[in-house]
Amino acid sequence: MKESVMIVNTNGQAMGTMDKMAAHKSGTLHRAFSVFIFNSKGQLLLQQRAFDKYHSGGLWTNTCCSHPRLGEMTPDAAHRRLKEEMGMDCDLIELFQFSYRHEFENGLIENEYDHVFMGISDDLPLPNTAEVAGFRYMDTDLLRFELFEQPDQYTAWFKICLEQLLEIYYQIV
Repeated sequence: MKESVMIVNTNGQAMGTMDKMAAHKSGTLHRAFSVFIFNSKGQLLLQQRAFDKYHSGGLWTNTCCSHPRLGEMTPDAAHRRLKEEMGMDCDLIELFQFSYRHEFENGLIENEYDHVFMGISDDLPLPNTAEVAGFRYMDTDLLRFELFEQPDQYTAWFKICLEQLLEIYYQIV
């Protein structure tokens, strides 16, 4: 089954749909979401993407991310994907949106209007091995250091939005 994404304008307003791979080949701006789960110790749950993903395989990133399905509200999609990828669910709040564009070595282009969600859970993930190669909880200070020392081990979108996420997180907790 071919997947479609919601094409949006620079304000995040829906403009239509497009085949997911066609959007990633053409670099068309589309809706996406990123979920960040912290535990009660303030550690961030990271996911290592499956090695055979269509881009960024094997890289570390936020807890989960994807695109809403046609007719699906973005918060509902965030909960669905958290269950599908990490086998868990919790209350989520949307913190902010950002847009980014990144070209990959394989010719694909991420051009996303990304909704960022955050939740807090001490549940142990039960990851889907077709999507996730590994996971770990990480202290944010150590994460910042590792990002500085080994930026090529992390996804493009994660590096772009992490500081804004942490700034808001520390205001909330």
